Amino acid sequence: MKIDMHVHVTPKEISSKAIQIGEKEPYFDLLSRTPKNKFATAEEIVAEMKKVGIDKSVVFGFSFQDMGLCKYVNDYVIEKVKVYPNELIGFMSVVPNHPDTSYEIERCYKAGLKGIGELFPAGQPFEISSLKDTQAFAECCEHYSLPVIVHMNEPVGHYYPGKTETSLKEIEAFVEHHPKLRIILAHFGGGIFMYEMMKEVKERFKNVYYDNAASIFLYNESVYRVMREAGVLDKLLFGSDFPLLSPARYEASIEASGLTDEEKEKFYSGNALRLLKECGII
Repeated sequence: MKIDMHVHVTPKEISSKAIQIGEKEPYFDLLSRTPKNKFATAEEIVAEMKKVGIDKSVVFGFSFQDMGLCKYVNDYVIEKVKVYPNELIGFMSVVPNHPDTSYEIERCYKAGLKGIGELFPAGQPFEISSLKDTQAFAECCEHYSLPVIVHMNEPVGHYYPGKTETSLKEIEAFVEHHPKLRIILAHFGGGIFMYEMMKEVKERFKNVYYDNAASIFLYNESVYRVMREAGVLDKLLFGSDFPLLSPARYEASIEASGLTDEEKEKFYSGNALRLLKECGII
């Protein structure tokens, strides 16, 4: 079994108006204009996943600054999860510091969505290290046992569209403020997983997971062995970042990683199943 925990879905009504929407949404504009950007509907996602052997995909719309646009893509995800209940698990998009966020989380949860994804701290924007900006949001997520996917990037190396100034220290503060919240740090957490070799960080990060989304643009296959040595391989989730990349694009690096068959099984599905069961999603 294979579960893809990081898949972006976009209704055609959004993608067809990307330029106009981008005029008021700078981060969306930045990402949508990059040559590598692609949009995918739910139907296109399901078709690709069947082709490459993915059993279930966690899908979410873009996390806009405009709460109205978040609600629009949430409605789309709600609709498509009902059409493809066996293939798709729907997460919702929200603005954490918006006054309507708790109401939107409750609405989407009752309509069948199971988590939050993918938050963009610098792109929405909100102060992820601020308790004021995140407390009500996090408490609502904890109440409904909703995991939260957060966009992260490494603090060094080359620039690319979407690479932001959100620091590892800011993410550490977010985790410390909400120790019961199950958090998935995208893109290997910008490398913060390395610090779980520190006893106090490992304890604080006990409810933190990581995905490998877009990793082939960033790291060679040894990163998986490093995660093993750091003692966090049991918290690594497979995430393709589709439609930016097909899940099939990761196969060569994973095969070359040196992971055992048992470790690959946990990475592809076992770790995700454990998290999803803990949250009452499956």
